[in-house]
Amino acid sequence: MADLRPILLVEDNLKDIELTLAALAKCQLANDIVVARDGAEALDYLYCRGQYKDRPPGDPAVVLLDLKLPKVDGLEVLAKIKSNVATRSVPVVMLTSSREESDLVRSYELGVNAFVVKPVDFNAFFEAIQDLGMFWGVLNETPPRMAAMSGIEKR
Repeated sequence: MADLRPILLVEDNLKDIELTLAALAKCQLANDIVVARDGAEALDYLYCRGQYKDRPPGDPAVVLLDLKLPKVDGLEVLAKIKSNVATRSVPVVMLTSSREESDLVRSYELGVNAFVVKPVDFNAFFEAIQDLGMFWGVLNETPPRMAAMSGIEKR
């Protein structure tokens, strides 16, 4: 069986966190879900800093990243992930309420793997999250941890 990696959910809206966790639980994913409430916490998780300095090694299966976040916004988090050789292969899905074309274009310029606008309808939101969880958490094959392969320490 493949390495079961956690899903990193980066979201500051409590209601969206609750709905996302419920949708992922309903599709019975075995992946752990790690929730970061702002961009700085997400980067700490990815680079094993702060409260995450002692977490088990390994990259998440996917980062579900909100665009509008406190401390460090989603685009800046995405830029840091994709510009670092140790994390650039981590799949990132921008999961946002923004329908701004500039946000979409900028996300792809920075290397996002997918851009999903959160559906307003409860059932559509629930279904979209389940589809994302199943694809990125179960079906998608990720490369071995880049830092381990290259001997590069994350910073």
